[in-house]
Amino acid sequence: MTISLFKPLSFLWAAALLPLVSPAFSQTPSPPVAPVKPVTDTYFGAKIVDPYRWMENLKDPQMVSWLHGQSEYTKSVLGSIPGRDKILARIQRLDAAGQSVEGVETGGGRYFYLKTEPSFNSPKLFVRDGLGGAERVLVDPERLTRKGVHYAIDYFTASRDGRYVAYALSPGGSEDSVLHVIDAASGRNLAENIDRAQYGDISWRADGRSFFYVRLQKLAAGADPIDRYKKSRVYLHTLGANPDNDKAIFGYGLSPRASMAVDDDPGVLTMPDCDEMFGVVAHGVANELTVYMAPLASAGRGAIPWRKIVDVPDGVVSMDVHGSTLFLLTHKEASRFKIVSVDLRHPELARARIVVAPSGSVITALGAAGDALYVETRDGGIGRLLRVDYQGGSARRLPLPFEGAIGSLVTYEDRPGALFMETGWTHSALWYRYDPRTQRASDTGLKRLSPIRFTQIASREVKARGADGTPIPLSIVYPRNIKLDGSHPLMMEGYGAYGSTIDPAFDPTTLAWLERGGVLAYAHVRGGGEYGEDWHRAGMKQTKPNTWRDLIACGEYLIAKGYTSPKRLAIEGASAGGITVGRALTERPDLFGAAIDLVGVSNPVRQELSPNGPPNIPEFGSALTPNGFRDLLAMDAYHHVQDGVKYPAVLLTTGINDPRVASWEPAKLAARLQAATVSGKPILLRVDYDAGHGMGSTKAQNDAELADEYAFLLHQFGVSGF
Repeated sequence: MTISLFKPLSFLWAAALLPLVSPAFSQTPSPPVAPVKPVTDTYFGAKIVDPYRWMENLKDPQMVSWLHGQSEYTKSVLGSIPGRDKILARIQRLDAAGQSVEGVETGGGRYFYLKTEPSFNSPKLFVRDGLGGAERVLVDPERLTRKGVHYAIDYFTASRDGRYVAYALSPGGSEDSVLHVIDAASGRNLAENIDRAQYGDISWRADGRSFFYVRLQKLAAGADPIDRYKKSRVYLHTLGANPDNDKAIFGYGLSPRASMAVDDDPGVLTMPDCDEMFGVVAHGVANELTVYMAPLASAGRGAIPWRKIVDVPDGVVSMDVHGSTLFLLTHKEASRFKIVSVDLRHPELARARIVVAPSGSVITALGAAGDALYVETRDGGIGRLLRVDYQGGSARRLPLPFEGAIGSLVTYEDRPGALFMETGWTHSALWYRYDPRTQRASDTGLKRLSPIRFTQIASREVKARGADGTPIPLSIVYPRNIKLDGSHPLMMEGYGAYGSTIDPAFDPTTLAWLERGGVLAYAHVRGGGEYGEDWHRAGMKQTKPNTWRDLIACGEYLIAKGYTSPKRLAIEGASAGGITVGRALTERPDLFGAAIDLVGVSNPVRQELSPNGPPNIPEFGSALTPNGFRDLLAMDAYHHVQDGVKYPAVLLTTGINDPRVASWEPAKLAARLQAATVSGKPILLRVDYDAGHGMGSTKAQNDAELADEYAFLLHQFGVSGF
């Protein structure tokens, strides 16, 4: 099974408003005014005034009161928009029409997956014996809801024999995971109740009775919250044992053979029929891994003889093992990636053999199965699946059911073939299994085809011309009978960070926007990974301005081609996409009619002082260095808001339990925009007190938020019925 240490946190989302012209808003009281309490900082000779520094203390009674006031004001404004309840009902019907299936795993002939049926409010963990077996619920988080606080399954991992499943639950979107273990046959929970298990990274040993897992350090009372994600360690747990007595195996300060920084994220992984274990280190949000190996038998038996086999300069982002061969996915001397292999008996990269050479396509994932190596690639927005025989030979492209994006690739070293999910902008997601005996992919039946059809919806892939002449890929989803007359409400999404991509995906709820003549666009700006590592590095740190300027260029393209006009063009970004949207908004306020900033990074100059700030330094830089400060200030929307500017309407959101982007970031930007704008258009801050960064939010929460977004935009754009 593929080894890729993915860290969810890297993820990565003073005057009253002037009287508003819209009747829906003018009847509503103004939002509370944020007092200005300026603090001046000096960074390398530059004086920076921060008018709302006091907001960073989310427990300050004045801040608590201000946030509640903003929340109530936003609720009243959005709730009074004509058509809001109607579009919510439509979104709910669309969302309840089908089902979703994610995170498929197999073990001992059983299939495990997270599934959301029309009647569910949150995904539940299911199991079935074989693809044709009857499914049953193993874990139902909805049964834990108490006093308005909901629970969600953060992750799960089945033992290799399929007997047990380790899974984690957290309340209110906080991602404060508590790890449990359940017996797959009886549905009985074991005694395991392990807190501080936010990352998980579960790796079962072959005995099916023990596993490696990551646990955050236990902070002393009064400790700085920024220390939460520091000095993490991997422990070995045996079922039934007291977790507080678990042996630390890998992590900060444990071995001179495997040193790591305080902010590094460790994990230990094992593979079937492999006598080695792998210590994998993620350096914050950086994609490049450091990897150690040691005999699996040495775990828990004194000093472990770790041996470093991969380091950051090697550019390795993922790996897998088959027999004695280690396969590595790397961008070293290959911007669009290549796959190399080494013999585990002599794992020197100098001896590496190229298995899949770099090409015009981007290699995005690899998986070692019992029969061959399976490789996922991306050519534009289209996913491809390759099969590479272990005995040598070129990579063979496999026939796929349709042209779309591959959302997941699942392989096991002791089983032939591969599981994968495929979807597209207008095609429902389905899970398929490729069988090397028949040489074809067939529907697994794990998920039904959505009954929602996009027969009147089309998609188009184009390229806009960036400010520096670079072609920027842009996906457009629109009604087939559209007239390019500039009249259409258009929402354009941008992200551009961590080398992540916006891949084609089928979302039935978007039909509520499209059937009203709306257009959706997805700007594949620099900072993402659409064209490999060079594309990523062209939008990070000192090159970060390319990210929001690419978004601006895509907006200008859509206007020039008649899809929309400035007064009906909205931009949207979440998390790190808050930088993209925030700076596009502050650099070209005249280009947009509205903006939606979802749990967005808004004050990067100060972000590294929040608990999740240090892990993001590899991507954005540090204000403690001259160049880092310069780069962060350039991408800081909060510090680029200017008084007396006609800003478009803006809807910002935050979840009060957000562990990734602290609520004070969007709050400070909201306060600054409310004080500065002279457009008469609303600046709203939507606060969810039973949510975090969006992970673990319920279907009802997601539907309500989307209805607020659509109603807000359609009202601002003057669409009939709103």
